[in-house]
Amino acid sequence: MSDTALSAVTLEARFANQLEELAVPWRAEDVPGPELLALNEPLAADLGLDPAFLRSPEGIRLLTGNALPPGATPVAQAYAGHQFGWYSPRLGDGRALLLGEIRHADGGLRDIHLKGSGRTPFARGGDGFAVVGPMLREYLVSEAMHALGIPTTRSLAVVGTGRPVQRESVLPGALLTRIATSHVRVGTFQYTRAGDDLELLRRLADYAIERHYPAAASAGNPYLALFQEVVSAQAALVAQWMLVGFVHGVMNTDNMAISGETIDYGPCAFLDAFNPAAVFSSIDEAGRYAYRNQPVVAEWNLARLAESLLPLLHDEEQKAVDLAVEALGAFRGQYSAAWTAGMLAKLGLPENIDDADASPLIDSLTALLQESPVDYTSFFRNLAGAARGQTEPSRRMVLDLAAFDAWVVRWRALGPDADLMDRTNPVYIPRNHLVEEALTAATEGDLDPFNRLLDVLADPFTERPGLERYTEGAPGDFGPYRTFCGT
Repeated sequence: MSDTALSAVTLEARFANQLEELAVPWRAEDVPGPELLALNEPLAADLGLDPAFLRSPEGIRLLTGNALPPGATPVAQAYAGHQFGWYSPRLGDGRALLLGEIRHADGGLRDIHLKGSGRTPFARGGDGFAVVGPMLREYLVSEAMHALGIPTTRSLAVVGTGRPVQRESVLPGALLTRIATSHVRVGTFQYTRAGDDLELLRRLADYAIERHYPAAASAGNPYLALFQEVVSAQAALVAQWMLVGFVHGVMNTDNMAISGETIDYGPCAFLDAFNPAAVFSSIDEAGRYAYRNQPVVAEWNLARLAESLLPLLHDEEQKAVDLAVEALGAFRGQYSAAWTAGMLAKLGLPENIDDADASPLIDSLTALLQESPVDYTSFFRNLAGAARGQTEPSRRMVLDLAAFDAWVVRWRALGPDADLMDRTNPVYIPRNHLVEEALTAATEGDLDPFNRLLDVLADPFTERPGLERYTEGAPGDFGPYRTFCGT
């Protein structure tokens, strides 16, 4: 029965076949002791996969790449990247594999991709494996981001491998099955451009247009339209990160997806206290990827994409540069518009409010938040109460009461919509101390805290009785918080 179910799975091999120069055929390492730790049943159903089959021994083998349907062509993808500003010409999937593409219920294709499946030719000095904590972190946070309405790769499953993995200590191994609209990155274009193969670069751009921005194909300059679409997608994405207090932690160009989805949840974290300079990644010593720097870094990464696309934009180099500069120049305005619209929604105000009212109101509030500093998520949720006349919960969070009282008078005069605020400001986010608590327990074999947190985060905007601990900030003895890549 399981053989029949596996044979019924259809995995296409579009990337492997259309861009074979960027794909190294490879197989996942055998998993010695597979144990299903987490399965995203709703996502499985959207992909036409039977959750009951995926829980079976043969289904788990599919999730680890150890059993494949007919015609599947797993490959390790090639890409380059700027890592903390330094260019690495050959990165690629060092511990990951693209199993193939599968059709989603919305009609589009999705990549099925493994993380932690063993060494590939791109592995360099790594062992190619992953461990339970970081894989469950990506599952937890990516699904939380999806519930928040933020474009993201998804997590289908985490499977324990039964293989001990040496990190700072010996830890239980695990493997993530990740879903994305594609895994084409800025770094994929950088790698292709460095090879000076114009025909391959054109095929890669055509692939990205077909997968993500089909309307660009009919534009007068399709490759300029592609770049413009990516600029717009990243401006909107990073604005959404900023609005919920998300810090990616490692915005290298190989971690920027052309699709505009959030990808790679290594040293990520969420703000507790509002702090524009917040850095959580243990390896980001200079603060390159601090919370406030994320829009600037996104723009910088997009400039690297523009450099890679130049030969496609125009036959004359200077004209190509001019086109790229003009297109990239739209990023700041698009980001600012998206962030301002999002902030107005957080305040319950309409987008068409006069900028003379909106800008000073937002600026004075962010200054107030930083001075206190207040819990970013709880403050905005409490502020909806202030729109209903219950000012004290948000008022007692700030230090400068007179400034807050004056701000509230100006804000209320604009008629904030408390219901809009409730729909915009989450009650529950993946608070760092709760994530760490869940991952520590899971590493020791107890998945209950992880599953409870996952259930809470699946419905972030609905306040529910009995879940008060999931709304509270970190205890005083937690921190300073540092996150790690998990490799």
